[in-house]
Amino acid sequence: MVTLMQLWAPIVLSAVLVFVASSVIHMVLQFHKPEYKGFANEDEVRAAMARQPLPPGKYVVPYCDDHKRMGEPEMLRKFQEGPVGIMLVRPPGLMNMGKLLGSWFLFALVVAFVVAYVASHTLPAGTSYLEVFRVVGAITFLAYTAGSVIDGIWMGKQWSAVLRDAIDGLVYACVSGGAFGWLWPR
Repeated sequence: MVTLMQLWAPIVLSAVLVFVASSVIHMVLQFHKPEYKGFANEDEVRAAMARQPLPPGKYVVPYCDDHKRMGEPEMLRKFQEGPVGIMLVRPPGLMNMGKLLGSWFLFALVVAFVVAYVASHTLPAGTSYLEVFRVVGAITFLAYTAGSVIDGIWMGKQWSAVLRDAIDGLVYACVSGGAFGWLWPR
């Protein structure tokens, strides 16, 4: 059996490679830029939001606090007339990129650790590079992609954005599978 202590190097390398790959995807290639849209009347929207200061959170419009009311004529009218949307509101101020990037790297470490846990109980020492790559890659792909598919189904995330996230997940799966395959105990 392979222990987690034997996998500390591929765990760290995988997290570093995912972090670097995501930085290239988001900051250099700006692969996700088409997903973000602004309001044509942004100043008016901001002024309307400022009149009722919104604490950070997820907001929906039209809002229905009881699913039993979803069939009422007034709610049906609101949904049919639109707009229908989900909006995420963050705290005011500039985003703390250091904190966000640190949290992202920590998440990549957690994913790599969980992947290592599963792989260590699935694959013995001496497993071929390709077999380690396949198992680690499949688990990593699922870890980085599943949430986006859920958002596509339930939150209305555009399927083109879900596809971009899946491409990200495939890249992360390949670099993680490569790191684990290369450093797997022999």
